Amino acid sequence: MRFKIYMILTGIIFLFTNCNDVLDRPSLTTSEDDAYWTSEDRVRLYANAFYTNFFVGYGLKYETTYAPNANYTFNDDAVRLSTQTQFGRTVPTSKGSTSLDMMWQSEFTGPTWNFAWIRKANVMLDRVSARMKDILTEEQYNHWMGIGRFFRGMEYARLVNVFGDVPYYDTEVLNTDKDALYKDRTPRNEVMDAVYDDFDFAMKNVRLDDGDAQYVNRYVVAAFVSRWALFEASWQKYYYKNDERAKKFFEQAIAAADLVMSSGKYDIVTDFRSLFGSTKSTKDCILYRTYDADKGVTHSIASTCNMNDPTDVGPNLDLIKAFICTDGKDWQTSAVVNAADFTLSNLIKTRDARFEASFYNKPTPRAKSCYLYVTKFIPRSALEYIEKGGSPAPEFQGEKNVTGYPVIRYAEVLLNWIEAKAELATLGGPAVVQTDIDESINKIRNRPIAEEAKADLFEIEPKVPYTKADLDWMNKKSRSSVEMSDKKYRPEIMKKELDMSSYDEILLGFPIWWYVAPTIINTFLEAYDFSGKKIVLFA
Repeated sequence: MRFKIYMILTGIIFLFTNCNDVLDRPSLTTSEDDAYWTSEDRVRLYANAFYTNFFVGYGLKYETTYAPNANYTFNDDAVRLSTQTQFGRTVPTSKGSTSLDMMWQSEFTGPTWNFAWIRKANVMLDRVSARMKDILTEEQYNHWMGIGRFFRGMEYARLVNVFGDVPYYDTEVLNTDKDALYKDRTPRNEVMDAVYDDFDFAMKNVRLDDGDAQYVNRYVVAAFVSRWALFEASWQKYYYKNDERAKKFFEQAIAAADLVMSSGKYDIVTDFRSLFGSTKSTKDCILYRTYDADKGVTHSIASTCNMNDPTDVGPNLDLIKAFICTDGKDWQTSAVVNAADFTLSNLIKTRDARFEASFYNKPTPRAKSCYLYVTKFIPRSALEYIEKGGSPAPEFQGEKNVTGYPVIRYAEVLLNWIEAKAELATLGGPAVVQTDIDESINKIRNRPIAEEAKADLFEIEPKVPYTKADLDWMNKKSRSSVEMSDKKYRPEIMKKELDMSSYDEILLGFPIWWYVAPTIINTFLEAYDFSGKKIVLFA
């Protein structure tokens, strides 16, 4: 009996010994750190993990953290159910995480007090530097060190943007190093000097072409540098009142934008709506996130624009007023007729083409915030079902969307460039000249207009123009009141040559008077032959 007990105990000891042996073996499915850094492909795989954090695009499936027209509405231009999100009113007990998962913040645009991505970049830089000098060529080594420093610089620029002073780390910090983990914040200027150096190194060493348009190259780096350097320069000029530091970052923003602009690789060639609702990149896009249904990489943002479902998100009045008129001026100073008329039909006619490309052409209660339904992120063709009847195509419902996202566009680089030059000129830099404006602002203003948005404009003009007194609807004897009280009344219009045979569809817009169209619209309809024409009304 005693012998059997010994045998059982021996077996148990042997079992636990084997178990420990198994647990000590290297994983067969996950690369161990010591054995991982053996080839350029391994470095690329490691670096790919940064992309979904920094280049969100339209998100993935129903995950829309920081994707446009969804959760990313904490700004001065968007409202949700007609209400603008407010900053937190109390100091949180914690606002951080040690996870690499993207943490959505409803009260600011992120990131959180999270240094996981800084650590990841520092690990990459340490391993490439310490273990791969004899594995990579000099060109490969410099490229990947540039990529690591680019992502580290990006994350620190974002952290500083939210928190100001933050603790700066340029090496891997172990979880046992308490002094480093709990060190004081580093002053903002020191952190941003390090970011400046990271960006400068990346712009000199990251490859001009890494073989795939979806990979970060030197032009992608420079495009983002033009953004963050401009932001820091503006902060230094207007908040810290430090002109020397402002000049330093304005000059870096200009140099970064110059690198992109002088490449000849990018241009303004695509209508605005197609940039956000197509499946292929164009010369307008410096970095473009592609989606592929066959690979299961889809999103749901286009579905938020399909006009089939109600939406909580919409623009506020400040955004609507911010759209420039067709002459390039704001509505207060524009010479465009009726620039101060904010009816939707007039806005479409008098504003820059981006307005028409962003919103549906009729007010709708499905847009719960302001009756303006955002359609910017869906192809025009996807909304044809509205006139034909039915429902959106399956690929524009749910999470089946495959339209790509322009992560950073050439237009932004042009605007960063001209703004940095204009600001630098106030600090003693070269003056902005007309050529600069033509190469930037005017180039963007001359963007092609979508074929679907092109139409001949015809203004219905009364033979006797209406005065302000004529339009006083409170006065029963005013001209408009008299006209609208007589259903047979037909105000005279300026008769113009108009060949209706050239058109299949007529979009007829007008204001609402006494709950109906003004009687002058009846004059117009009776003055021309609309036989066989499709007339679409909007007000």
